[in-house]
Amino acid sequence: MILAAIKIALCGIAALVVLYLLAIMPRIFRRPDTSLFKKVYFAHRGLHDNEGDAPENSMAAFRKAVDAGFGMELDVQVTKDGVPVIFHDFKLERICSTEGKVVDHTYEELQAYTLCHSKERIPKLSDLLEMVGGGVPLIVEIKAETADVSCCAVIDRLLRAYHGAYCIESFNPMVLWWFRLNHGEVVRGQLSSNFRREGVYWNILYFAMTHLLFNFLTKPDFIAYNHKFSEEPGRRICRHLYRHPAAAWTVRSEQDLEALQGEYDVFIFDSFLPRTASRL
Repeated sequence: MILAAIKIALCGIAALVVLYLLAIMPRIFRRPDTSLFKKVYFAHRGLHDNEGDAPENSMAAFRKAVDAGFGMELDVQVTKDGVPVIFHDFKLERICSTEGKVVDHTYEELQAYTLCHSKERIPKLSDLLEMVGGGVPLIVEIKAETADVSCCAVIDRLLRAYHGAYCIESFNPMVLWWFRLNHGEVVRGQLSSNFRREGVYWNILYFAMTHLLFNFLTKPDFIAYNHKFSEEPGRRICRHLYRHPAAAWTVRSEQDLEALQGEYDVFIFDSFLPRTASRL
């Protein structure tokens, strides 16, 4: 009787382990080429200084990154009138010192505000793509606050016409699912972190996102994880069992950059200049 109960328990545990491994399995077959993204460091929101004349996600910060030979990570969301713009926060308050959200304004209305008291204004994604012109690779983070990811279609139309190297990433698994269904050739990355330890409101959704349990649905090509929580089991399994490309965000010192070599392939940096700008 006891042996039978033990066998049943072991079988149950084995089944849960298998289900877990299947749930977090990224794209295994027909993986796209990600080698170009491993040969350059990526400036977080451009090579920016929020106290100077090139604040985050500004055209000035992006020009500086291109001139220095860095790739760029940038944040894209869509305005009320359907214009993809580059802006990180959903709310305007921190960067533009005004109330409201990006999605509640038209592009023209947003041009009334400057970034961090500089002369820079919220740029269009199309202007950034034209300026870069394929000079450096881009990591495009798509910002979607809810399960409504209709913004993806608008952003995708612009990116399809761009001839430079880019990939997309998002915290929102629905964004990755949209690209899997509608533009599966694009390199797509799942952004994540240990949200509980970050102090984010904790619920079943954030638990699933922390542990990458939506990978079975989204089949990401790389995992971009907060490097402070590199020990998270889901991330480590994707990296070491599935031998999946890994991106570290956001690295803020040369010491951390050196320590993370080997554990990650792609590095998004902020607040310092890596000694080697590019390995292209």
